[in-house]
Amino acid sequence: MSILVNRETRLIVQGITGRYGNFYSQKFLDYGTHIVAGVTPGKGGMSIHEIPVFDTVAEALQEYQADASIIFAPGSVAKDAILEAVDSGIKLILCIVDGLPVRDVMVVKRRLRESQTILIGPNTPGIITPGEFLAGFMPAHAFKPGKVGIASRSGTLTYQTADLLCKNGVGQSTALGIGGDPIVGFGFIDALSYFEADPATKTILLIGEIGGIQEEQAAAFIKEKVTKPVIAFIGGRMAPPGSKMGHAGAIVNEGRVGNFASKLAAFEAVGVPVAKLLSEIPGLVKKSLVKGF
Repeated sequence: MSILVNRETRLIVQGITGRYGNFYSQKFLDYGTHIVAGVTPGKGGMSIHEIPVFDTVAEALQEYQADASIIFAPGSVAKDAILEAVDSGIKLILCIVDGLPVRDVMVVKRRLRESQTILIGPNTPGIITPGEFLAGFMPAHAFKPGKVGIASRSGTLTYQTADLLCKNGVGQSTALGIGGDPIVGFGFIDALSYFEADPATKTILLIGEIGGIQEEQAAAFIKEKVTKPVIAFIGGRMAPPGSKMGHAGAIVNEGRVGNFASKLAAFEAVGVPVAKLLSEIPGLVKKSLVKGF
């Protein structure tokens, strides 16, 4: 099993006729992802990689059943693209777009509360269930099927860590980037809940970083709700206060929460091992797996 996506998931690509939508759609198809349709306003009737293109998500759903959508639309119209997919009843949306205004994301979050849709992102590198489904920028060769569920705030660290695990004989059930923006649709607590309920996931790996309080919130949730082993890594250990780690959600706080020390203390207080270096992660994960979970 896995979480959120598998080989049965049927995908719509919003923005499929653009440079990135076109390029990555072929990557998804090569991996085996089932793309049923593309959507680009004004380009209905075209086809890309033999995939039919529609003007709207609603029109695509009149012809094809779909479970998920990935959005390659420009940041200026990404909010509208997300809301279109929500209003059409898509169950899972991946928004890889960065640079969305916080106000736009707040509008989207409000609409999501009134729906059954899950939004991963914005600013997510995507999701992969190795051997079954890929949507996003993640390099497929860095992953293989296994028992470790990965949720990460950093795209690059997701691939690098998965590759390290694979080189040490450890595969992944599902790996996803929750997005690096200050406000995201699917956070660490959501990922923990799904991985906890997934029989195929035996160990959970959280890759956090400075900024925000998701790690502190995750630690409190782990104490109350999670029975499986959790391993953590926190990026930005040496960053001085006020510095920014690549994207808007990773700014070092000078207060009592949101910084490296507060996140480390929160995890350690609930018994979650925190790797100081990425190279330590495979050993910690393998140790948790041999305990028989």
